[in-house]
Formats: sequence, structure tokens, C-alpha cells
Amino acid sequence: MQKTFRILSFCFLLSAFGSACWFNPNVQTRGTGYLQGEWQQDSVTNQKQLLTYSLYHLKFSCDSFYMTIRSFSKINSGMDSCMNSGKWTEYTRGTYEQKHDTLHLTGQFCNANFTIKDATGCFRAGDYDEYFKVTKKTDSLMQFASTTNVIPINARLIKRTSCHPKPI
Repeated sequence: MQKTFRILSFCFLLSAFGSACWFNPNVQTRGTGYLQGEWQQDSVTNQKQLLTYSLYHLKFSCDSFYMTIRSFSKINSGMDSCMNSGKWTEYTRGTYEQKHDTLHLTGQFCNANFTIKDATGCFRAGDYDEYFKVTKKTDSLMQFASTTNVIPINARLIKRTSCHPKPI
């Protein structure tokens, strides 16, 4: 009786731990199919009249994103070694999720080669976390409306790619 109780207890614990835990997959997920590729914003409406604006290049590869943000400003609010006469570039990379029309990008600010940036350089460093409302205009034109910026990103597809999940 005692041996049976121990065996049953062991089996119960084994099944409880076995069903409660699992390993994360060791490969990327496929991401959102229609986003796969490189998207470029060439201009902003009335950009000549704006004091500050940014142009975006986005690359979606499976569940990952890589973003280049080229900013332009007619006002110098920082050190010229960083502002470079009103023109500078920032980089970020990470993963994304899309639910309905909302795209959530989560990642880190990076160097130009997409290695993680330390906090001692110019501009932003650390976490990047942004939500966009995505509107598909055509198969090759997308609008990303940020929740923190009033100027939407109107991006055209410059290169379509397919997801080939890679090991993490």
C-alpha cells in the first residue's frame, strides 16, 4: 500500500511538472507575412516647412525588425558633434508582434552595425518600445501611425523577402 502510494505520488508530481513547464522554441517565429521585407519612407508631407522630421527604413525578417531613423532639424538643440549640422541617424532592432491593426515593436537602440549601443554615445540608448497602427494602402505601400508621433510613416516596399526561421 505504501509503495503504491509513493508510485502514485511520484507519477502525479511528474505529470504536474511535465505539463506546467516547457522549453521555448529555439528558432524564430515566422512573424507577419505581408510585412516581410524592407520598407522605405522617402519623404514627409510638407517636410520643407517642418522644423524637425524623421525618415524611416524598416526591415522585417521573420519575427525580428531592424529600423534606421534618419532625423533632420532646423534647430540645434544639442551638441553639434552629435547633431551633425541638423542631421543624424539612429538605429534600433528587436522583435515585433501584430494583433489586429496594432504593431508592437520591442527592442534596443543600436550602433550602425546593429550591435547594442551603450549609454555613453549621442542620442537615445537602451530600450525601444513603440506601438503603431498599421494601415495597408496597397501590397507595396504601408502606413505606420505611431502612438507617440503625429506624423505617420508612409513606407513603400523596396524589397520583398521570405521568412526562413533561424536558430536563436
